[in-house]
Amino acid sequence: MPSTVERLSPSHVKVTMTVPFDDLQPAIDKAYKDIARSVNLPGFRKGHVPASLIDQRYGRGAVLQEAINAQLPDLYNAAVDENKLTPLGQPEIDIVKLEDGEVIELTAEVDVRPDFELPDVGDLSVTVDPSTIDDAAVNERLDLLRQRFATYNDLDRPAADGDVVGIDLAASQGGVDLPEASAPAMTYIVGSGGLVDGLDKAVTGLTVGQAKKFSTKLVGGEHAGEKADVTVTVNKVQERVLPRVDDDFAQLVSEYDTAGEMLDGLRDGLERMARVGQANQARDKVLDALVERTDFELPPKVLEAELAARRQDIEDQLAGAGLSVERYLQEIGDDTITTPDQFWDDLSDRTEKNLRARLILDKLSEDATDITVTQEDLTEFIVAKAQDDGVTPDQEAQHMMEHNHLAEWMGEIRRGKALTQVVGQVSVKDTDGRKVDISRIRPDGTLGEMTTAEAEPTATTKAAKPAKAKKKA
Repeated sequence: MPSTVERLSPSHVKVTMTVPFDDLQPAIDKAYKDIARSVNLPGFRKGHVPASLIDQRYGRGAVLQEAINAQLPDLYNAAVDENKLTPLGQPEIDIVKLEDGEVIELTAEVDVRPDFELPDVGDLSVTVDPSTIDDAAVNERLDLLRQRFATYNDLDRPAADGDVVGIDLAASQGGVDLPEASAPAMTYIVGSGGLVDGLDKAVTGLTVGQAKKFSTKLVGGEHAGEKADVTVTVNKVQERVLPRVDDDFAQLVSEYDTAGEMLDGLRDGLERMARVGQANQARDKVLDALVERTDFELPPKVLEAELAARRQDIEDQLAGAGLSVERYLQEIGDDTITTPDQFWDDLSDRTEKNLRARLILDKLSEDATDITVTQEDLTEFIVAKAQDDGVTPDQEAQHMMEHNHLAEWMGEIRRGKALTQVVGQVSVKDTDGRKVDISRIRPDGTLGEMTTAEAEPTATTKAAKPAKAKKKA
């Protein structure tokens, strides 16, 4: 079937398809059979109504129209493939010429991915955070473990800084109680801050059963930002006792037998998290650079639809949480985005950037003949997605099949592989000047095999000692 393309704009085309009438004959024959099976005419068995009677009763044009409608997907897809187009939306198809026995002419207008040149990233270099972990970070993670396994002793004295108190908070304005701004049966560490201004001062010195009223500004809920009177009542005063860091503690909270091995394990876990962070930073920065270096026109309707869908999704989430945009912004406390207009403008900018990035990565993945998606790739993607969504991999796979996400998810995998290839061409160093080989970082933060250059020690590099094997319980 001959077809031609007229580019109405860089991202919008008109495809003209010329269909010889003989090519439509099989579809016409099928249309007659389908109509014959769907009508009841006296004197004829169902499915055996002659074509001439169908023409008389319904008109030959109706048959031709049904035949063309049945063929449209195949005709359109063939024209798209023939002209190497990448549609970004649904086409608007018109029948320009339809005469019995004559050549049939159809047109389809559709938004397409514009033609653009992929940028050279050979000169690109990005900087990421270092993966080395200092003692302070290890101690911070250790403190979190100790706090999780702390014990608490009741105290018969006034609350002091560092004590754990059980409190009730009751708010009011002008003598009118504000139940939605009150909080009964809370646990609070004196001096930790983070609730309302004035609480630490008010609760310090109170014993069990005592209460104190103070004025403050509410930080959440319907009355966020408004002045209110808050009464704090102390129900319990406790001392938090953190466990000693010894071998018994290590065996209680980890898979290790000794405190030393546990600390080494904490450091290793933090280093793996840092390496994952390095890989994500590098990918984000390289993708930003690709977007900045690639200039092309986005189809306005596609961008509008993308933005409308994203906005609707956010509005649904906020409504489900009982929040307006204003209250959401107050709760997250972002100093750079403080008004709904700024919030939606930021969403618009991010949506456009994400659409550009997706089109660039799609082109990259199509141009790279060595990018394939294996069953193992899809399985790993489903497992990771299931973890993010809080469901089992089987449930995620079932969702994929029920909602026809297979092609979409395989596209995401291909885009991820394309970006990985580009990052491999870029110079990546940490802020300390050390080269970072992103290709060695596995998804769990462990390192893959070293390159030959890395594996061979230089004259100024000492051979590393083998790591001590970790003994598991």
